[in-house]
Amino acid sequence: MLLSIQSLLEMIPMSENELSQKKQQLIDSLKKRGYLESENVIRAFKKVPREQFIPPGKRGMAYRDHPLPIGHGQTISAPHMCAIMCERLGLEEGHKLLEIGAGSGYHAALCAEIVAPAGSSNPGHVYTIEIVERLIDSARDSLENAGYSQHISLIHGDGGQGYPVEAPFDRILVTAAAPSVPQPLIDQLKNNGRMLIPVGSRGFYQELMMIDKDSNGKISKKKWGGVAFVPLTGEFGH
Repeated sequence: MLLSIQSLLEMIPMSENELSQKKQQLIDSLKKRGYLESENVIRAFKKVPREQFIPPGKRGMAYRDHPLPIGHGQTISAPHMCAIMCERLGLEEGHKLLEIGAGSGYHAALCAEIVAPAGSSNPGHVYTIEIVERLIDSARDSLENAGYSQHISLIHGDGGQGYPVEAPFDRILVTAAAPSVPQPLIDQLKNNGRMLIPVGSRGFYQELMMIDKDSNGKISKKKWGGVAFVPLTGEFGH
């Protein structure tokens, strides 16, 4: 198969300085477009090296604002979508977060940087579940190389069932589209907790749902607009 000139150029390794410049340009763009707002989320985007979570041949595209394939039919989300979800979750230092769909590990690293920043006296923790076993090793390697393995537990399993052994969670982040909100995830959300989950068909359009549980355990739901995620699989998936 012949590769285009653009594809060949994208495979040429970038220097650290070039990657740093591309990262800052992306951050500036996301701030200008209103996707990045909070200082803790902006700091996470500055510190986490997205290029380390992308297949080597595509690292020149690390700071473009679109999703990229990571193998096995899965993708790493576009940076603006990661920003939206981090901002809407309202993550805070010390939070215990459950992520459904570890993928490359990048989004878990962003969340870990927010809930367990270096030097924290009250570090939180990220539990991230991945059903595609072949992604586990690469995600683990990327998280270790980027320095985030201490505050992230990577689990192979069916994310729709949650992770009851560590429940309840302050926040739950689902990065795959479910036909409806899995009841186990609602059950494992703390009072005063929040969940973000794309809900809809297997196709290219779903609704991003915010699920809030108040201090009495009452659930409220709010739609945050259209998104496009890979489908959730497993017992509560498509």
